[in-house]
Amino acid sequence: MPLKSLVESLVTRVHATPHMAVLAYAGAGSQALAWLHGVGGSSRTVMVAVDIYHEQSMRRLLGFMPARFTSRRVARQMAAAAYDMAREFRREARRSATAAPRVPVFGLGSAATIATDRAKRGDHRVACAVEDALGSVTYALTLEKGARDRDGEEALVSLVMLGAVADSCGVFGAPPLPLTASESLQVDYRPSELIAGVATGERPIAVVGVDGHVSDGSDLGARTLLSGSFNPVHEGHLGLAQAAARQSGLPVLFELPLLNAAKAPIDLAMARKRALQFAGRAPVAVTTAPLFAQKTELFPGSVFVVGVDTAERVLDPRFYEGDTDQMHAALDHVKEMGCRFLVAGRRADGTYKTLADLAVPECHADLFEAIAEEDFREDISSTQIRSAWATEWQSG
Repeated sequence: MPLKSLVESLVTRVHATPHMAVLAYAGAGSQALAWLHGVGGSSRTVMVAVDIYHEQSMRRLLGFMPARFTSRRVARQMAAAAYDMAREFRREARRSATAAPRVPVFGLGSAATIATDRAKRGDHRVACAVEDALGSVTYALTLEKGARDRDGEEALVSLVMLGAVADSCGVFGAPPLPLTASESLQVDYRPSELIAGVATGERPIAVVGVDGHVSDGSDLGARTLLSGSFNPVHEGHLGLAQAAARQSGLPVLFELPLLNAAKAPIDLAMARKRALQFAGRAPVAVTTAPLFAQKTELFPGSVFVVGVDTAERVLDPRFYEGDTDQMHAALDHVKEMGCRFLVAGRRADGTYKTLADLAVPECHADLFEAIAEEDFREDISSTQIRSAWATEWQSG
């Protein structure tokens, strides 16, 4: 698929999210704004864009004149100023319209130096940063001199910026950057205090609300909890959560555990992006609790929504060091904490399996309840979606 089509597809998905932004860029990156405006719906994403070229415009944005425009520090300062502006716009909107939703917002700052009509002795580079309620992310790239003309360097800088926007909207599937062998994009995430506390073990949970606000989760109460890696989230996840909530009568909460009993750990930068997918949909809890026995401590009284493959592992002594007594003790703890499981069928190896296909011990039968196939069935998977994106990129 041509780059133009890949960009349009990405921008369309960005505009479909509730995230809104203030963008400030200097030196290059105007193509990113043109791409965002080139697809209908940009007013749902872009609050304002500031093109910094004259020194006084940088002074107006930051309140001072930096010694050097193109640095990660300046990009972060630009992003912070843009974020302050975005939050003020959001406050003004809510004051003028009492029913206006409190949408998630972010600020983006980008400073670049690229090829021009005179020779430059220094590097050609871009430093782009984003700030939101989850912290700040910096993207830095030094371009290989002579590998592209000015238009090519402008396009690359704009792709870095557009990728940062997509990340901040929780949108996956951005095309890979067309880098040379000597180029590498450096990404640095500085999480907010609550998110960092989970990663260091200082706190058990941080909750990202539908409006992007981050809280400590102290007021959650019992929930319909769907845990996963969400790489990416898809209609199957959302439909399953809705069907389970109808059955349980409890509001939905998604959980993104940084540690997973069956998969590789999730680094914080990726966790940020995955959590941002749920804006406008449901809150998502970031934890380090891979086991259901641990989750019960965080979410007492909750209903855990699982696929039949996960339920099978919960009931398999092999996942308890081969000790059946450990398995029964873990399930007893789930019951003591007022939790239980809702189990959805799943297609695997050409067969659709349900809870009825599992050998549930009679003493724990009351912990497991099936979600009927007529209430929910969706055979799509995150792996299939990622494969489709890879095919698109390869055909470009």
